Amino acid sequence: MKVAKFGGSSVANAEQIRKVEKIVGDDPDRKFIIVSAPGKRHKDDFKMTDMLIQMGTAYLNDEAYEHYYSTVLQRFKEIIDDLHLSPSLMHEIERSIKGILAQDVDKDIKMDQVKAIGENNNAKIISAYLSDIGLDATYLNPKDAGIIVSDEPGNAQILPESFSKIYALREKEGIFVIPGFFGYSEDGKLITFSRGGSDITGSIVAAGVDASLYENFTDVDSVYSVNPTIVENPREITVLTYKEMRELSYAGFSVFHDEALIPAIKAKIPVCIKNTNNPNAEGTLIVAERDVNAAHCVSGIASDTGFCSLYVSKYLMNREIGFGRKLLNILEDEGISFEHAPSGIDDISVIIRERNLTPEKEEIVIERISDELHPDTVSLQRGIAVIMVVGEGLVNTIGVAQKATTAFADANVNIDMINQGSSEVSMMFGIQARDINKAIRSLYKAFFE
Repeated sequence: MKVAKFGGSSVANAEQIRKVEKIVGDDPDRKFIIVSAPGKRHKDDFKMTDMLIQMGTAYLNDEAYEHYYSTVLQRFKEIIDDLHLSPSLMHEIERSIKGILAQDVDKDIKMDQVKAIGENNNAKIISAYLSDIGLDATYLNPKDAGIIVSDEPGNAQILPESFSKIYALREKEGIFVIPGFFGYSEDGKLITFSRGGSDITGSIVAAGVDASLYENFTDVDSVYSVNPTIVENPREITVLTYKEMRELSYAGFSVFHDEALIPAIKAKIPVCIKNTNNPNAEGTLIVAERDVNAAHCVSGIASDTGFCSLYVSKYLMNREIGFGRKLLNILEDEGISFEHAPSGIDDISVIIRERNLTPEKEEIVIERISDELHPDTVSLQRGIAVIMVVGEGLVNTIGVAQKATTAFADANVNIDMINQGSSEVSMMFGIQARDINKAIRSLYKAFFE
């Protein structure tokens, strides 16, 4: 029994949905199909969810929303017409969207309902098409599937009791098409996961039904060892562990939402990333364990920008009991999460995503640190990029750090910070964002060429 999730590019139009039908029909084990909202049809196109967010925001602010509304309807109509489905389906979708906009609910709940329109109606369209061409397919609402989540609009978390409800789906016959991205709270409110949450739905369903495989269909043949927009024709990765994929996703690999694997990891469900446009390609298999070759211990190099470094220095900091706790408490009080915190005897650097530390919060945080911790120095540096060198064999392989630092030197890139040892499968390097491309190319050359 397999769970197959199809991303936005895989269900962007009728042509892509016909490919989905062929993939589902070719393997009777593909019983649970999770679908995203329509994605981009070409580079300059829009994603349905982006349009819905604009529509919802305009509606809630009493601004003109009709353009977004008509664009969304037209997109659905094109797909329905091109698939030669009944016009009554379009009427049903239009009625449901009007009903959502007219409903008297809190703004956060309304926004989640609007954001979920893309996935929910695309699932109805795809199930209707699969049924129309002769497959035993049924649309299944997440509430009926048993996807019960916390009441946190825009950031739903799956509740443990969901999995036993989802497991009961194993006994049902036929193919079920389930919209991704949202579930229902215990009191029946529609609540969305964080952005990209269709991956989360797929992983939850795979864990719940105890699938033999969770297939994640996207628009690439596999996961690459490095960003292909930086390095031309990089090496494909055929097998990764859960830990490796989690680290790579966190640091910029956009194939997988970085929360998505958690349910699959806990249930030890193998995951395979495959290409809707080339379904016979091997893809990348993600498993609990893999064989490690010391000569090729690095599986991938990931990178991401948009970080800043909060630097605090105080003589004999290491002897001051509670200093680190007090520093992190200040961040917690201001609602700021941190990513890394490499430290020395007199210094600590806290890596934070820039979007979490607005200029207003920066002023408050630095003032509080100065007043409450009395440091010798406190400063903030923006424009930091994080590079992760990832591989299961890192912890037991001699010379990896030396090879990496030599690659930075060869590229004439200064390393602002290193964090090694906190993870068994990765090394983190902080550099200036302007140097990221030449650093990545040099690292790729060192480890893969």
